[in-house]
Amino acid sequence: MYPEFMIAPMREELTRVGVEETRSPEQVDAAIAQPGTLLVVVNSVCGCAAAKARPGVAMALNHAKRPQRAITVFAGADMEATERARGYFAPYRPSSPQIALFRDGKLVHMLERHQIEGRTAIDIAADLTAAFDQHC
Repeated sequence: MYPEFMIAPMREELTRVGVEETRSPEQVDAAIAQPGTLLVVVNSVCGCAAAKARPGVAMALNHAKRPQRAITVFAGADMEATERARGYFAPYRPSSPQIALFRDGKLVHMLERHQIEGRTAIDIAADLTAAFDQHC
C-alpha cells in the first residue's frame, strides 16, 4: 500500500477533470449498477503507462461524445475497490493501469496496460474517443 502523499497528485490528475473516486467495493457496485455509460479507470503509480493514461483519459473526456459518468479506483491503495472493479472486467486479466467502458452495466470496451504502455496520451485518447463514438 502506497502512502497517500505519494498518490494524492495522481488521484487529483483524474478528479480535477471530473472523474469520481471510488474507494470502496460498494461505491464501485453502485456506479456500475446505474444505467447509462460509465468509464472505469484503474489508476496506478506505474511510471510511464499511468503517466500517459491519466492525461489520455482527461483529453478523451473533452470529446463531444463521452460517458455519462467516470470513476476511478487506485491500484495499490484502494485494494478492495480495485479488486471489485476488476471483478467486472472478465474475461480481461487485471492490469495497471486499465480503462474500461460500460454501457448499462455491461463491459463494452477495454484498454489494458499493454495497449497503454509505450503510447502517447493522444493515442490513448484517440482509442477512447473511438469507443465513446461507438458506445456513448
